[in-house]
Amino acid sequence: MTYSSQPPIPPPSSQPSMPPPPLPSSLGGRHDDTAMTQTLPQSPRNNGSYTQVASDSAEPTQSNLQIKNRRPSHGITLESLVSEAFENGHSDIHLGVGEVPRFRDRGRMEMTNYPVTDEATFEYWLEEVLTPEQVQQFHSTLEFDGAAQYEDMARVRINVFVSLYGPAMVLRLIPLKILTLEELNLPMVFQDLCHYHKGLILVTGPTGSGKSTTMAAMVDYINSEMPKHIISIEDPIEFVHRSRRAMIRQREVGVHTLKFDNALKASLREDPDVILIGEMRDRETVNTALKAAQTGHLVFGTLHTNSAVKTIERILNLYNPEEQEPMRVQVAESLVAVIAQSLVRTTDGKRAAVHEIMINTDAIKDYILRGAVEEIEAMIPQCTYDGMITMNQCLYQLYEEGRIDEETALESSPRPNEMAQILRGRV
Repeated sequence: MTYSSQPPIPPPSSQPSMPPPPLPSSLGGRHDDTAMTQTLPQSPRNNGSYTQVASDSAEPTQSNLQIKNRRPSHGITLESLVSEAFENGHSDIHLGVGEVPRFRDRGRMEMTNYPVTDEATFEYWLEEVLTPEQVQQFHSTLEFDGAAQYEDMARVRINVFVSLYGPAMVLRLIPLKILTLEELNLPMVFQDLCHYHKGLILVTGPTGSGKSTTMAAMVDYINSEMPKHIISIEDPIEFVHRSRRAMIRQREVGVHTLKFDNALKASLREDPDVILIGEMRDRETVNTALKAAQTGHLVFGTLHTNSAVKTIERILNLYNPEEQEPMRVQVAESLVAVIAQSLVRTTDGKRAAVHEIMINTDAIKDYILRGAVEEIEAMIPQCTYDGMITMNQCLYQLYEEGRIDEETALESSPRPNEMAQILRGRV
């Protein structure tokens, strides 16, 4: 496909050239990841590197043969980039026509020494990871969301779009191995929340804050410890679970259901104990989630908010002023907890999660009913015995353990002045 209306692309020679890294002979033992045979919502082109599950025939198609018989203009395959990102612990790969490939390394963007990506190479990458139908869908709509899996490495969430210089793509690497609550060093209150039989648990934070990883660990705990029925509705499926003590069914919007709302409403008739609904984007989703929580189901959802107070306000502000009074009652009666999360760089070059945890105690419920949610912020640090904690308290714990330095604690704090006083022993 030609993007003739785009500005001229810098020639490849304007960037230093570097051969692609060799693929490791064995990746199965990296980060304790074990090879997993998993059913995928998407069927990436069979390039010898993917788990392909939805093909009607084992015979190679003509398009499979064509891509195997040619190479991208710079000789760099998407698989080699994913392999390099996986080996170095990068979370994202950023690719685009007219741009040098970049990795996100523990929150920071890093430029590579690879050549500028031309259109032929980008088209090859698309055909390497998407089916012909998905490539056509992107060319028709100029956007595509999906997921694919590289065996023994990682699952990748794919977003393809068009920008000023032409098409671009971002790949988010998702580990095949789901880390446990213990491996994530999450406090015991996370396990306690998983034992609730009904109610709404919200995990919130900005994009890239590890919400999916935390929720996957909580679902994994339920899956391994409790004989329950879990239904997830995702867009797309990220972490892949296999039934253990629990029976778990994962549905992807656009693959296993046409509409998110349809799947969510249908889930109430599928005898679930736990429902994972991903992002609560609109009133209809919130209404159905609250209904599910009130009718005896444990519901997990996410929002892009940075604190418990802002989360409650965001939900209430979806409704008109005259509707907010009855909604406060529903939220107060349904909410179990809000976990606001962010990630910080640690002194060993890794990242750690920082949380604000609000448990909906009787006192918190009273604040919500009275419309005084802003007063909740001052109450959280006084209720550590209930499992609550503020971001600053969590940051200080990491500082005391030597996992972050003072500069990181101050930079990451939502209230740096208070953080400075805590570090100096004045609070």
